[in-house]
Amino acid sequence: MAMNPNMTAIVLAAGLGTRLRPYTKDRPKALFTINQRPLLALVIEQLIASGFQRILVNTHHHHRQIEAFIDQSAFSVPVVLRHEPDILGTGGGIRNLADQWAPGPLLVINADIVTSIDPGTVHRFHCSHDHAVTMVMHHRAEFNTVTVQNGFVTGFASPETESGLAFTGIHVMDGRILDFLPDSGPAHIIDAYSAMIAAGEKIRAYQVRDHYWQDIGTPSRYRDAAYTAMAPLAFREAFGHKPAEPVQRHRLHGDGSDRQWYRLSAGGHTLIMADHHLRRGLERQEVDAYIDIGRHLQALNLAVPRIHLYDRCAGLVFLEDLGDRHLQHVMVRSDARQARALYRRVIDQWLAMAIEGMHTFDPNWTYQTPRFDSQVVLENECRYFIDAFVWGHLGLDVPFEALADEFQRLADHISQIATTGFMHRDLQSRNIMVREQDVRFIDFQGGRIGPLQYDLASLLIDPYVALGPDLQDDLVGYCADALSQYKIDPSGFRNGYASCALSRNLQILGAFAFLGNTKGKTQFLDHVPVAVKQLNRTLAGFEDDDWPKLKQLARTLSERCAPETPGGMERRRQRPPLTQDKGGTE
Repeated sequence: MAMNPNMTAIVLAAGLGTRLRPYTKDRPKALFTINQRPLLALVIEQLIASGFQRILVNTHHHHRQIEAFIDQSAFSVPVVLRHEPDILGTGGGIRNLADQWAPGPLLVINADIVTSIDPGTVHRFHCSHDHAVTMVMHHRAEFNTVTVQNGFVTGFASPETESGLAFTGIHVMDGRILDFLPDSGPAHIIDAYSAMIAAGEKIRAYQVRDHYWQDIGTPSRYRDAAYTAMAPLAFREAFGHKPAEPVQRHRLHGDGSDRQWYRLSAGGHTLIMADHHLRRGLERQEVDAYIDIGRHLQALNLAVPRIHLYDRCAGLVFLEDLGDRHLQHVMVRSDARQARALYRRVIDQWLAMAIEGMHTFDPNWTYQTPRFDSQVVLENECRYFIDAFVWGHLGLDVPFEALADEFQRLADHISQIATTGFMHRDLQSRNIMVREQDVRFIDFQGGRIGPLQYDLASLLIDPYVALGPDLQDDLVGYCADALSQYKIDPSGFRNGYASCALSRNLQILGAFAFLGNTKGKTQFLDHVPVAVKQLNRTLAGFEDDDWPKLKQLARTLSERCAPETPGGMERRRQRPPLTQDKGGTE
């Protein structure tokens, strides 16, 4: 392509992103990303590929973020920034950069659109006629308010007619436009165009068809643009080529998570897409932990799904499809011998993940806390149990302080005897996928360094499966023996298991109550009686003088939570907001 040194473009990036609030509170919409690339970068790269040699960008909202991004980028042409202390609107922004125009026409494009329209072709079309302005138009039913007749724009803000088209936000103009803009202050370019038409000037319409165009001015449009761009790329990453036909999307039934899950299919292949929702704020979030921990485990060839593509801002993660059968499903059809063999296989794979995953693990990857420590046990296991379940679900007036000494002793004991490794944090049957002989672990976003005994307890006392006590004991012994290959003391591991099982049991009941009552997912309350029964069984394994207050409370819970009287919702009371690091609510 022959380069024209006078090809200059303005990228309008000063907008407040009002329709994208609250997501634009901490980030300008020009830096929203698609496949990890900011929209501003995509537009600039598209302009460079089309032959533009000088690019101007106006800024206002979070302008320092845009300045920092441009400073650290290495674009092959000059990019000139102009900050607007007071936002000037489209026309004012264009006028404010007039001193930077090179000789010749100026192409203007919004920073918040994703399109296949070639700006170079538009620029060449404008150079082929003598009119001051070319507006790129297309058919977009909800925006068809610009009247176009015989190839010229003749009016704006008109009701949709057969001659109505939509403005794409791409236009090319000559310097004569400045005669129709005020000398200072905010100005709308459409007002200037209306004045031009009234003065007898003609505005050419360049109509495009068979193209892709999406503005990201609203959350749904941004999500659609990110998905549309990334889904074919995810298939190419996973299977070596983009699908020839459109990717089909099917919503999957969720569980405790607020995320949305989809199965994508094209060309005989399938992927899973996890939608964590649009990012709010710049601080670390769950999607970051999911991506970073998942990629870490994947790089070690451990038993997790492959992450093929992701975008942190859009909250989209494209994953290997592991099928629909998790451990709970498989256990329904398994006899005792099959169950024992299956759980031993799960333990083998989990231990490899727990031990090897700890190496080079970066605590900065975590979302909630970098380690599972005594404070997590106190607040996110014990207090969670009291607030969400004992008080919130059953309405029992048992303050946390009444059991604080036993809770503190439990937390201290777990910290002292923990056999540490990479801790999944929610190793229950619905987070373990089974396909033939293959076992994989999902929902690892709560992972951190912590006690391995806790993960084993999560697996064995899981109310979804309700393993019998003999099988639980057998599997604890199997796991302890298997640790010898990692040079870990089996007796020390056994010593800490019961305390971790007790802590996990409290957390399970808190989670079921939170999900059932606060989140309105009442199906989780069906598992409360089994969890209460397991709590009493766990406590029965301790000495008679251990945990006397907890044991008394557990007996009361048994009376209140018999299967025929699950109880609770009508007795709920208001409590302060629950802590965020709940774990096991997925």
